[in-house]
Amino acid sequence: MYIISSCLLGHNCKYNGGNNRCQEVVDFCEQKKHVVVCPEGAARLPVPRPPAERQGRRIVDKEGKDVTEAFEKGAVLSLGTCRMAADCSGEPLEGAILKANSPSCGCGKIYDGTFTGTLTEGDGVFAQMLVEEGIPVISEKDTETILRWLAQEK
Repeated sequence: MYIISSCLLGHNCKYNGGNNRCQEVVDFCEQKKHVVVCPEGAARLPVPRPPAERQGRRIVDKEGKDVTEAFEKGAVLSLGTCRMAADCSGEPLEGAILKANSPSCGCGKIYDGTFTGTLTEGDGVFAQMLVEEGIPVISEKDTETILRWLAQEK
């Protein structure tokens, strides 16, 4: 079973009220068992809301408000949802396809906290939690791995 960022399937949960629909991820989900999560939605953050970026260990929105606690809560709740889905299906959590650069879901590179579109090395709160759990995490941009996972037998 795979973990998928909700916005990648076209759900309007993005900070600005939109989504990041990705056809490759939609196609992947048509063939693989998956659980859909939005850590920010799980934390009941409003949509729309000011954009937020990771600044070290903190998550701060563009208005200067520290939203770290909400992001951490959403990550914990989302991980719980994923574990429950895996337990109910009797399948392990094999990997996650998460939204690139997000302060929740970004993996490998995230926005640097200056709100200038600059990327830096790092992971979002939820992505980091999954990595610590030993779950492989990629973004929707890693089409090579998506295709490899798609080709794997159950």
